Amino acid sequence: MEQPDETLIRMGQGIDLAHQGERDAARRLFAELWEQLGPAGNALHRMGVAHAMADVQDDVRDELVWDRRALEAAGSVTDEQAAAAGVPAVAGLYPSLHLNLGEAYRKLGDVTAARRHLELGEEAAGALGDDGYATMIKGGLRGLASRLAEAD
Repeated sequence: MEQPDETLIRMGQGIDLAHQGERDAARRLFAELWEQLGPAGNALHRMGVAHAMADVQDDVRDELVWDRRALEAAGSVTDEQAAAAGVPAVAGLYPSLHLNLGEAYRKLGDVTAARRHLELGEEAAGALGDDGYATMIKGGLRGLASRLAEAD
């Protein structure tokens, strides 16, 4: 019998804290996990922690730092690691990562970078399945495109 992935369990606890409005507690938990993983830690775990940590930042500049870390870590995630976490392929991670980067850049007023990540997210969206997650991410990409169109 395979042992549960303690890091994924703790990430889930942090996400639950964030959803309950406990952003400070979530940040502390994610920071602890990030420190434990270190730069040579499991790439999927580093990507997941950074992706979740970005969502609990109060300053968009900090959010962008964590979004960049998530994208960087994703480049080292294997399909085997993704499959072990229930993601069919690494490619399915990129639409959300680019959506978050695009939104952060938009908030910072860097429309050029925001559009580039929107394009990358839209290109990557073909890797998504046909489920609620895909619907949410594709809707997020459409929303970002709409907000960027308004910026013109």
